[in-house]
Amino acid sequence: MAAKWCLFFSIVAMASVLDGQTLDSGPPHNKVVVCYVATWAAYRKDDGKFELSNLDPSLCTHLVYSFAGLDEATNNIKSLDPWQDLEKDYGKAGYKNMVELKERYPHLKVTVAIGGWNEGSTKYSKMAADAESRAKFVQSALMFLDEHKFDGLDLDWEYPTKRGGSPEDKANYVTLVKMLKEAFESRGYILTAALGAGKETMESAYNLAKLSRYLDFIHMMCYDYHGTWDRVVGANAPLRGYNNEDVLSLEYTIKYMLAHGVSPYKMVLGLPLYGRTFVLEDPDTKEVEFGVTKAKASGFAGPLTKENGFMGYNEICVELNNQNSTWSYNWHEQSATPYLRDGDKVITYDNARSIAIKVQMAMDYNLGGLMVWSIDTDDFRGRCAPEKDAYVDFMERYHKLAHEPVMAEALKVLKLPDAKRVENLSRRTAYVVSDGQLYLRLPEPEYSNYNLMRTLNEATTIALEEKKILTVIDKLEQENEIEHKDVTKGSSAISIGYFLMAFSILLSFRF
Repeated sequence: MAAKWCLFFSIVAMASVLDGQTLDSGPPHNKVVVCYVATWAAYRKDDGKFELSNLDPSLCTHLVYSFAGLDEATNNIKSLDPWQDLEKDYGKAGYKNMVELKERYPHLKVTVAIGGWNEGSTKYSKMAADAESRAKFVQSALMFLDEHKFDGLDLDWEYPTKRGGSPEDKANYVTLVKMLKEAFESRGYILTAALGAGKETMESAYNLAKLSRYLDFIHMMCYDYHGTWDRVVGANAPLRGYNNEDVLSLEYTIKYMLAHGVSPYKMVLGLPLYGRTFVLEDPDTKEVEFGVTKAKASGFAGPLTKENGFMGYNEICVELNNQNSTWSYNWHEQSATPYLRDGDKVITYDNARSIAIKVQMAMDYNLGGLMVWSIDTDDFRGRCAPEKDAYVDFMERYHKLAHEPVMAEALKVLKLPDAKRVENLSRRTAYVVSDGQLYLRLPEPEYSNYNLMRTLNEATTIALEEKKILTVIDKLEQENEIEHKDVTKGSSAISIGYFLMAFSILLSFRF
């Protein structure tokens, strides 16, 4: 019966409002969803070509235009691609066009990121080390945001103290962030930063507690934990480490940041919409073992992104949907990672199921939201069939939840929508009640574009509603436990009283 309800209802098709938002105005929950847009995707060929007309802003709360750069001579922020970014000389006016999306999507915030891998670290290290250079940069950032009407700035310095940086970067970075925050406050600009998620990088590059104080959000780049540089096959974004000593995982990064003074509400968990490719050293390897199976120093490129060792989800899912494909699908349980194999080639990546699991972890830790790198490698053209097992892990949790001893009492407190009432069929809620029983209605698999982004938002809604139910259950269990203790305590007191009374009676008979 429960399975019937889960399959029958579709969250995706629901069109009414929740918390004052419609489907076209933004995600149906109160968490941040940050979408980086790699503007160079506009130069890709065929189905890989991504332009602003392909963007669906209703899936995001924040768009991050990536990237601007730093002019070493002036310490000013600058466009890295004037033809793509600006209007002059018949440019494509990327800045203007992205900012103007807010007119149709009033929930949206649009910021610009400065930095990125190709910008390097050395010039940012030099700028941050000098008080005058920092002041010039802060002033240029203000002028840049004013001119182009962005809502804020995202710092993507990859990475302080590394790649030609200096040990002083760690302190200088905090000083720079503090200066930017103070300068931005009068204008209400947002200040965020994308931080590396590896333990060694976090230790070396960041004073996390101080950065948490000044940044509005910290975008956790929880991907690229493993790749061809390891010379072994590994998960791009493992949920958990391969063993207890493994520090390269989402779970470790979350715990590390929390333990080092970062507010959970400022933590935005970064999820990759791409995978990593490997070529096995031994093509006759029978079973692939993450962290063990040896791989060559170079992977292979996807047909659209054409970057060695990298494939977008939009490329990977097409391979899976090809009836003549020779790829075999596999699932690595410990890291919650899907991977494909074809002979000596392996792709480790994220699909709808692994994204949903990671969303659940983010909500379990009360994080501020989710971030994706980058939206242009999702299946934005809708070429792939929906994944039918996206919410299998949510279903497992639901079955345990539905059989909680205090569930009947919890449902009275929760007052969930009655699934039998017609007016509730269009409500975008996951958990409903029918005949006194709890049901989870899941999105019905259907062809659509942006499969991963839609899963991210739907999983967030489900996870938040589940959390509310669990909170009520925990409270009821605590109350019942207290009542039980009080009853036991009272019974014990009565028993002792009777014993003393009986003892005194016996003594009176003796004397």
